[in-house]
Amino acid sequence: MGYLIDKDAKVAVIGHGSWATALVKILLENEKQVGWYVRNPEVLEYLRTEKRNPKYLCDVDFEGCDIAPSDDLNEVVSRADVLVLAIPSAYLKSALSPLTVPLDGKFILSAIKGIVPDDYTTVAEYLNSRYGLPFERIGIVTGPCHAEEVALERLSYLTVVSKDIENARVLCTKIASRYINATPSTDIYGTEYAAVLKNIYALAVGIAVGLGYGDNFLAVLISNGAMEMSRFMSRTFPTERDTNASAYLGDLLVTSYSKFSRNRTFGVMIGKGYSVKATMMEMNMVAEGYFAANCIHIINARHGVQMPIAEAVYDILYQRASPARTMQALTKKLI
Repeated sequence: MGYLIDKDAKVAVIGHGSWATALVKILLENEKQVGWYVRNPEVLEYLRTEKRNPKYLCDVDFEGCDIAPSDDLNEVVSRADVLVLAIPSAYLKSALSPLTVPLDGKFILSAIKGIVPDDYTTVAEYLNSRYGLPFERIGIVTGPCHAEEVALERLSYLTVVSKDIENARVLCTKIASRYINATPSTDIYGTEYAAVLKNIYALAVGIAVGLGYGDNFLAVLISNGAMEMSRFMSRTFPTERDTNASAYLGDLLVTSYSKFSRNRTFGVMIGKGYSVKATMMEMNMVAEGYFAANCIHIINARHGVQMPIAEAVYDILYQRASPARTMQALTKKLI
């Protein structure tokens, strides 16, 4: 028998951004206590004294909840059975660098929708190679779920992924509530890459919006993005999966259309003429699509999948190609 998560397993969240804060809120619907690793001293002190995150989702009140925030990563890890990673992929290595306690017996659930820069691997692949964690003890939580709507307790859908469907079901019971619908899955590879790719396509949508393209074109761009995503997954890791499900298409749609989408916002600024550097300075949060565009470009060099939208975004962000001319050339490649 493989690794099985106990229904009473203790959970901790690693990260203090908006998604980490939302996940703590979600977990506290079912858990008596949630461990919380917070590196930022200001956020940590405010959580301890005011029971709120002063930087992200400030309206979420943890008064009366046992959130146990700490800046000691090893202490938080030691006390938990399930660790939920909610850190921008670019900062994953530095966030985990203080870790010295073993991860034996732990289950790691990644809520990160990005590629690990320099390694050009997904988070699951990185955890497997860097820490020797078997894929049986690595899971994914994903879906069309913006942190801001979780804070407002608007109905949202999440997909919880594990190689063992029973573990996925146990984790679903820890996440599901009156405003969170949780569905189990075993497609670790597909859901994780879908969460990465949709950020690139949402960034492309933002660029188009910034350039003045209308809804008719955006619909074509997004539908071609969905086909491009499906084509990449089918070529690199073929298996039975329905890419029209919410973890794939649903996440792409909400990231492309939502006012809360930082990737769309990043793209809009690029389309309006901001430089990459100026856009990064203006935004308060990380747009995963920026890093993903470079990583997918390098990864796809090994596979040769036809990905005109992803390549266009890469050219604009990393080759300083003209957004207007690049998007105009892209319009002739879409169907």
